[in-house]
Amino acid sequence: MLMAVMLPGMPTTYPARVSARLLLGAVLTVAGLALVSVAVLGWRGLLPRNRVAGVRTPASLRSDAAFRVANRVAAPPLGAAGVVCATGGALCFTTTGAVLAVIAGVTGAGTLTLVVAGGVLGNRAAEAVHDGASCAGCPASGCTVRG
Repeated sequence: MLMAVMLPGMPTTYPARVSARLLLGAVLTVAGLALVSVAVLGWRGLLPRNRVAGVRTPASLRSDAAFRVANRVAAPPLGAAGVVCATGGALCFTTTGAVLAVIAGVTGAGTLTLVVAGGVLGNRAAEAVHDGASCAGCPASGCTVRG
């Protein structure tokens, strides 16, 4: 059964599947472009320390240097996640039915896996950064660096 959706200002009705497909494609494409943008800014060291975008763990937020390192290390997997997400979104515009569900599932799983991998790698890199301010709580036992 196809339901019809009336779009404001348009005299024509469209099947609900078409509008869902277009919405899913648009959301995935925009999310992919956002991930690629964050990855490029992180790679170039232009992403400012913030609580909205990038690797935001206690280790990465403790200093500007740790945030830069974390996001530079996380940039390749985040960029790949963005490409996967945007590609999946573009494919959603051209497919229907069960193929659309498979594409959405694979896109979501691939994107999530790559984003988590980037976050884990970025956090590990941030934990390894020694800002020199204090050795208290330093994860490197036997640290001889003095601030």
